[in-house]
Amino acid sequence: MDHAASNGPGRRIRLGTGAPGIERMEAHFRGKPFAPHRHDTYAIGLTVAGVQKFRFRGATWHCLPGQCHILHPDELHDGEAGTAVGFGYKMAYVDPGLVQQALGGRTLPFVARPVLQVPRLIADNEATIWDMDEVLDDVGQVDLVYAVTQFLLAGAPAQLLPRRSKPTLAVAAVTRVRDLIADDPLTRCAMEQLENVSGLDRWTLARQFRLLFGTSPSRYRTLRQVDLARRLLLQGVPLVEAAADGGFADQSHLSRQFKSAYGLSPGRWLQALASSGPPSGRL
Repeated sequence: MDHAASNGPGRRIRLGTGAPGIERMEAHFRGKPFAPHRHDTYAIGLTVAGVQKFRFRGATWHCLPGQCHILHPDELHDGEAGTAVGFGYKMAYVDPGLVQQALGGRTLPFVARPVLQVPRLIADNEATIWDMDEVLDDVGQVDLVYAVTQFLLAGAPAQLLPRRSKPTLAVAAVTRVRDLIADDPLTRCAMEQLENVSGLDRWTLARQFRLLFGTSPSRYRTLRQVDLARRLLLQGVPLVEAAADGGFADQSHLSRQFKSAYGLSPGRWLQALASSGPPSGRL
């Protein structure tokens, strides 16, 4: 459940859904709301409005809308608005122990320059990382931690990262997982079940699924749900019913995922089809 709190003029915090070792929040502030402080987690933030200004490791940084900032565990930092209009951001706090598990025993990466452009990997996973309302089951938790870990690795200096040999892909094993999800996308398989089906540990499975199929297991399942809802819409099923039958929490949840997949809301997509005649083939 989300919780919203107002701490005076120009200050608003909303807590989103989380999971063990993962917290998410959205905040909007004016002025200088944060005194110097430290987290014991990685903090991966996305600025959504205004300019965020903060001191970190002896330097002043500015994070603009669409940019990310990474704050490392136990590193002193503060935070304030860079302009009079204030700033807004979304944040995911991730236990470094989870990142360590995803790394398979390698040293935790350190990103010396904390403000980065959002890479494609993070953009593809934005709904998972910063969606305050998306429920994180154990498969979603692995996807989020894996995406954050890849972001950290991408931002760390290459010379500081240990070299890894090219992995041998377990094609048949990972394909079994994909087929299980595709056959019944309305069922949220537990991570343990996917591990048993593939014979791989969850972190190896997360890496190899993306390498083989270009997305994560939870995103793959969501897209199959969108496909189901889309077929129902083509049959004339109302949006609210298509959302429920597709396994979405409500029609706004379906609309967000539909637009993420196709770039249009369901209503605009149907209007476009109507103006061009009957659909032919897969869109």
